[in-house]
Amino acid sequence: MAGTVASAGIAAIGAAVIVAAAGMGAASVVAQRVAGAADAAALAAADAASGAVLGAPCDRAAEVASAMGARAHACELAELIATVSVSVPFGAFEVTATARAGPPP
Repeated sequence: MAGTVASAGIAAIGAAVIVAAAGMGAASVVAQRVAGAADAAALAAADAASGAVLGAPCDRAAEVASAMGARAHACELAELIATVSVSVPFGAFEVTATARAGPPP
């Protein structure tokens, strides 16, 4: 009887570890996705600011972020350098990333 209880306890602990690892893996994937969206949005804004593509820089950043499943909520331009913040919902939380892009120094 004691062996059955111990086996059930070990199985429950193992299941809890697996669920926690899956949650951490999902959070890592979302973090990488939002970082990629921020990078792409900042590059789009910098390209528009430099005249490489047509359109308003912050509008381009919002379009690219939206296409990647994110929402642009901040866009700042300092001459040709664009700083863009985007976010993606993850459960009850919102994951945010910020990226800068522009010409080389």
